[in-house]
Amino acid sequence: MSLLERLNNDMKQAMKNKEKDKLTVIRMLKAALQNEGIKAGKELTEDDELTVLSREVKQRKDSLHEFEKAGREDLVSKIQTELTYVNIYMPKQLSEEELEAIVQETIAEVNASSKADMGKVMSALMPKVKGKADGGIVNKLVQANLS
Repeated sequence: MSLLERLNNDMKQAMKNKEKDKLTVIRMLKAALQNEGIKAGKELTEDDELTVLSREVKQRKDSLHEFEKAGREDLVSKIQTELTYVNIYMPKQLSEEELEAIVQETIAEVNASSKADMGKVMSALMPKVKGKADGGIVNKLVQANLS
């Protein structure tokens, strides 16, 4: 089942259950996916869908950080709720140990030895963990392993 089909089914269920917040998030995700499909001019692949979902999660995390800094608790709770619903459609996140193993394996693959090789490692690593790990955490792990 494609992500759009899953969103359509969940949207119908949210309407029946009168889950207003969930319905809003699902509609927003559908719109983002459909807009990306129109922009690409073709059917979205799973990888494309994952890119859109990752972008939506990142936007919400950035907003959450800004709202917390500004002391807007009303908006913080709203964004946290949205993040919860968006994360339902994201792939299972890698644990710290799994991520560490992938980082070390990739460093060995590209024969990286210093921080100067950071770009090579990141370009080889990010496709492996796309949507399964936060880029900031990956970056910190790579830096720690290259120092």
